[in-house]
Amino acid sequence: MNQNLSKLGKQLSDIWGQLGASQRLSVVAATFVLIAGLAAISFWSSHTDYGLLYGGLSDGEASKVTAALDDAKVPYKVSSGGSIMVPTEKIYTMRMQLAGKGIPQGDGVGFEIFDKPNFGISDFVQRANYTRALQGELSRTISQLDEIQSARVMIVLPENRLLLDKDKFPTASVFVRVRGNSQLPSQSINSIRFLVANAVEGLKPNHVSVVDNMGNVLSENSDDDSMAGMSTSQLAMRRNLELYFSKKAQDMLEKVLGPGQAIVRVSAEVNYDTMTRHEEKYDPDGQVVRSQTKTDDSLTSATTGNNSATGISANTADTNNASGAAPVNNTRNNKSVSTIAYEIGSTRIDSTQAPGGLKRLTAAITIATQMEGTGADRKAVPRSPEEIEKLRTLVSNALGADPSRGDIVGLEEMPFNDQFATDLTQQLDNQSKRDYWTNLLRSLLYPALGLGALFMLMRTFKSTLVPEIPIGVPVGRLGVKTNGTGNGNGHSRYGEFSFEPQPGVVTVDVLNKLIKDNPNNMTQAIREWMNRGHATPETDTHDRR
Repeated sequence: MNQNLSKLGKQLSDIWGQLGASQRLSVVAATFVLIAGLAAISFWSSHTDYGLLYGGLSDGEASKVTAALDDAKVPYKVSSGGSIMVPTEKIYTMRMQLAGKGIPQGDGVGFEIFDKPNFGISDFVQRANYTRALQGELSRTISQLDEIQSARVMIVLPENRLLLDKDKFPTASVFVRVRGNSQLPSQSINSIRFLVANAVEGLKPNHVSVVDNMGNVLSENSDDDSMAGMSTSQLAMRRNLELYFSKKAQDMLEKVLGPGQAIVRVSAEVNYDTMTRHEEKYDPDGQVVRSQTKTDDSLTSATTGNNSATGISANTADTNNASGAAPVNNTRNNKSVSTIAYEIGSTRIDSTQAPGGLKRLTAAITIATQMEGTGADRKAVPRSPEEIEKLRTLVSNALGADPSRGDIVGLEEMPFNDQFATDLTQQLDNQSKRDYWTNLLRSLLYPALGLGALFMLMRTFKSTLVPEIPIGVPVGRLGVKTNGTGNGNGHSRYGEFSFEPQPGVVTVDVLNKLIKDNPNNMTQAIREWMNRGHATPETDTHDRR
């Protein structure tokens, strides 16, 4: 084995010594390409693509995730910002496994604090745990917003007492860390306040304060009975009303003139007064009997006369003497009184006018002047007064302008300064063209280099004579370079190399063995000999015989 290796090394060394400069360059280039290809294949086969498992984790949560990955023997990479990378084929598997273990939980403690039974704890500790769990759950929920990187919630609940104090009510404070240190939109702020308020019993959205990581107080006092709250509500009402009218007119003009051809600004005066009106009217012609009273009086009286003297005789009745009796007078008086009361017809009106009524509307509208031509031949073509008036009428009807109320709609035609937009568009077009050609050249460069290298390699091999590179010669049979066609000592030569198949003369069996070992090489050698005017090996052998 060692002898064969040494003979092979000596044979390769002799072959290398017989090669020319171009042949050596070809061999070196082919070897380099082969090694580079094998290295690239090995690198890409062993290369692992990593994907994001979790991002934006705190140090505590990141440590829990990495500990779980170490237990699962999964490779990972940790980058800045709390990002953990794992192989792409294991991302979803590890997410499900970690979710089953409750990792990551997020900042704070949630309602999982009640998963373990705690017997014998006091009511104070129970309420404290409930507050902690509520704060943790709200923090996790707020952190799910796209604009929020992290959040913390602090809730203050009044103590439970037998007698309620109206001056004590729940309050909450929310600290948010905004992504990219940008300004949190008002819609998200209101969402956070209502989310926290609806999660805590008795908490109002006005009692939730929101602060960002730059120290800005994002929430405002919007109590209905406060001056600041009224001003904020009034300003928001007016802004929304103006935006509504502006959008109506803008959309209509863009449908007619095209996008970006009109600018609409609307100013609305809103009546914020609350008025209650009571009105009562009487109708004298419309009489209605309210009450009727009728009284009847009847009086009857009788008078009797007696002329007897006073004394015993007067008090003694004498039935037998009727001449002394006086006459009797009877009197009757009947009286009837009737009283009727009438109600005068009346009309009473009670009306309450809520704030928000529109007092006056003013619209300022600017439309772009029509342009014709391109480049240096571009010029403005003003619209006719009739067309301007038609546009003004359309806008007035869309806004519901009332001239009797003092509404004003102004529409003017002016040339827009679109030079900046034109230059920017031109720059973007040029940049897109450069990027297109750059990517195209980059895509074609590497194949072109590969084809060029392959072409040079093929050209080098074609320019090299085959007999000059003895390929496939058995180990130990390469001889030395000679100057003749034969030396008379049994050595056979073709091309520029001599072979020693065995001691003695070259026989037909030897030539057959050589042809069988490397038929292509022998065929090329025979053709070369015939072109140079030499005799073929068979003829030479026959002559020797």
